[in-house]
Amino acid sequence: MRDLILFAIVFGLLPFIIKRPVIGVLGFTWISLMNPHRLTYGAAYDFPFAAILAAVTLTSLLFSKDPKRFPLTSATIVLILFVVWMNITTLFAQETDLAWREWDRVMKTFFMTFVAISVVNSEKDIKAYAWVLALSLGFYGFKGGLFTLLGGGTSHVVGPSYTYIGDNNALALALVTILPLIWYLRLQANNKWLRTSMTGLVLLTGMAIVGSYSRGALLAGGAMLFFLWVKSAHKLRTGLAVLLIVPLIFIVMPDKWFARMETIDNYKEDASAMGRINSWKFAANVAKDNLTAGGYRVFTPKMFMVYAPNPLIFYDAHSIYFQVLGEHGFIGLLLFLSMMFFAWRTGKRVLVASKSRDDAKWIADLAAMCQVSIIGYAVAGAFLTLAYYDLYYSIIVLLVSLEKLALKSPQQNTLPDVRSKAKKFQDDPNPAV
Repeated sequence: MRDLILFAIVFGLLPFIIKRPVIGVLGFTWISLMNPHRLTYGAAYDFPFAAILAAVTLTSLLFSKDPKRFPLTSATIVLILFVVWMNITTLFAQETDLAWREWDRVMKTFFMTFVAISVVNSEKDIKAYAWVLALSLGFYGFKGGLFTLLGGGTSHVVGPSYTYIGDNNALALALVTILPLIWYLRLQANNKWLRTSMTGLVLLTGMAIVGSYSRGALLAGGAMLFFLWVKSAHKLRTGLAVLLIVPLIFIVMPDKWFARMETIDNYKEDASAMGRINSWKFAANVAKDNLTAGGYRVFTPKMFMVYAPNPLIFYDAHSIYFQVLGEHGFIGLLLFLSMMFFAWRTGKRVLVASKSRDDAKWIADLAAMCQVSIIGYAVAGAFLTLAYYDLYYSIIVLLVSLEKLALKSPQQNTLPDVRSKAKKFQDDPNPAV
């Protein structure tokens, strides 16, 4: 039954995608992030839904009359340079076969990122994109939160198999990154029922993050909450709300969860932590020895024999930063960090441009929450191999699209005020002339 429903939804979208490529972007994003096909048991499990949606979207992009705008901003230029540099490093990859297979997967992600930036233009499109992002992963927040509460937190919350988020730590990063967008949906909800539902989803997603047993996600959550507290105009109220989370964790989670979190302080006694440090040193050695580093999938036992301080302890990168350093060198890491910086700056520009406009509160709220998402990804990602994860680049799509909308010409932005003044003039029985 699940298979039939999924086939019906995806193929039912195709005629609409032909008319509007943005619908294809929304469908592709849903499939890529939620991976609903991995929740089926039949023909849909390995069916190439994403490839079909991408192909139809590309066709629509060529023939549709919908506006297509790819702005050349600091964030998008660095994004383009990062993609170009990754293509160069792949040409000189150490593990050629593995590298080209990974290149194929990563380039599809970036291609659809460029398409999304081009077609997500209007207020309606941006809001729809935010909803798709939030609910695609909010599903696992809801499911994982219930699992944690009902099971007493005794088992790890994990994602669907054979996906980016199949691992408990990877799912935790995804949930930490998406949590601010779910909160944005709550902020914008005018309906009491919807606002209550979003509040519940935020709480359940928070419990799913805790139930993942991810130490990196715990640190990321702390960093996001601290940022929100610093930026809050009501610090006492915000601080008390944050403190209320602590008793809930103590009530729900078992002793082994606290024992797991305590290893953050004793990393030298943690074999996995020392293995990660060995991998990080490996990445630095590869980058120092080669301008283009090792290319995709350089973290292999064979390469560890050459570059790792301890070649017998093999681990994956376990850090987005050292993953990029080992695979694309210091130039790649500089571009990756610059992209994160300029994405943050884009959010700042959007906030400045929209804060004085009564009609743009939703823009300011969404930009602010995207910045919080970047903090979550940046901190949690320091311990995970997810440098090319779709969700992060979808956050960049949101910020660039918000910038297109917020930084329109002054004439466009002031039209509502002009109309308001004209109406006031007409209503005044004794206008001053």
